[in-house]
Amino acid sequence: MFVSRRSLTAVASFLLALLLFTSGAHARTDGVPWPPVINAAALDQLIADEMREKNIPGLALAIVHNGKPLYVRGYGKANLEHDLPVTADSIFMVGSISKPMLAVGIMLLVEQGKLSLDDPVSKHIPGTPETWRGITLRHLLNHTSGIRRESPAFDGDKVVPDIDLITATFASPLDFPIGSKSQYCNICYFTLAEIIARVSGQPWPQFMASRVFASAGMSVTRTTTTSVLIPRRAASYSWRDGTYSNVREFAALRPSGAFISSINDMVKWEAALFENRILPANALAAMAVPAKLNDGSVAPFRGPGTGYGLGWAVDTVDGQTRVSHGGALAGFRSEHARYPQSGLAIILLTNASGARPDQIERKVAKLVRGK
Repeated sequence: MFVSRRSLTAVASFLLALLLFTSGAHARTDGVPWPPVINAAALDQLIADEMREKNIPGLALAIVHNGKPLYVRGYGKANLEHDLPVTADSIFMVGSISKPMLAVGIMLLVEQGKLSLDDPVSKHIPGTPETWRGITLRHLLNHTSGIRRESPAFDGDKVVPDIDLITATFASPLDFPIGSKSQYCNICYFTLAEIIARVSGQPWPQFMASRVFASAGMSVTRTTTTSVLIPRRAASYSWRDGTYSNVREFAALRPSGAFISSINDMVKWEAALFENRILPANALAAMAVPAKLNDGSVAPFRGPGTGYGLGWAVDTVDGQTRVSHGGALAGFRSEHARYPQSGLAIILLTNASGARPDQIERKVAKLVRGK
C-alpha cells in the first residue's frame, strides 16, 4: 500500500502532539527542577511594571502546573469608579479564548459520533452557496476556509440570530481558494456554534454550559450579555490623553468571543483539559496539530514558525511547544498559554484595551521557568 509523504508527516505530527499531551506533560524535558518555587516578589514586580507601562487598571493571573494552581492572584482595579479590586473571582470577558472552548464542544460531538471534522458545512447548514462547496468543519476550525473574517450584516448594537449573520455571508466571494492559505475568521466560529446547536438539539450556550463547563466544574463561565447583572463583573477601559475612559460593550452575542469567566474558573478549565475530563488525550492532541495547506506547508498564523490547529495557536518558545490563544473584546484582553512538555499553563485576564497579555505571558513564562 502506498502512503504519501504528506500522510506520514501528518501522522508524525499527531503522534508528537499526543506525546506532549500524555506522558510528556508530567516531567520536564530541559533538566530544570519542576515544579519551581514561585518567586512572588519578582513576579509581582513584573506585573506591576507591565500594568504601569500599558496603563492596565486590573489584571488576574494564574500559573498552573499539571492542572494544579501554583499562583493565582488579582492585581489592581476591576472597577475604577467604585474602587473595586480585582480578585480571583472577578469576571472578565475572555474574547477569543472562547474559540478553543467552542472547538472543544465540536470535538465532543465528534467523539460522540454525531459529526466529523471532514463533514462539509453544507451537511449541517442549509442553502450554502456553491463557493462553499468543499469547505469542511476542519477548515472552519483552523481558519483555512477562505470565508471573510466578519459577516457583512454584523452590527454590535443589534441582537441578530447567528444563522442570519451566516447566511448574509453567503453572497460574499471567498477571500482565497479553500485550503490555500490561513486567515482569521470570526464568522467561521459563528457557523461552528450554529452547527453545535443543530447537531446537539440544544442552543449552543446551553450545550456548552451543560456538556463542557459543568464537566470542568466551572460555576461562573457563561455567555456575554449586557442585560443581566453579573456579580463581581469587571468594567473595561481604554487609556487616551492621560486618562481612562469606559469602553462600550457589544449588545450582540458573538460566538467567536462568547464567554465571560473568572481566573478561578479558568484554572478549572485548564485542570479539566490537563486531566482529560472533557476530551480524551488523543482528541486534545489532534487540536494541537497545525493545519496544513493544500501544498503541504504549515499554514502560518502569527507569523513564521507559528501555526493554528483546531481552535489553538501552536508555536515553539525556548524549545518548548506552546499551545495558546488570546482574546480581545471591548476593552478586555486575555491570554491562555499551555506548555505541554512541562505541564505549565499561564492565564491572564485584563480590562484594558491597550494591554498585551501575550507579551506579559512570555515574560512570566521565562521567570517561572528560570530562563
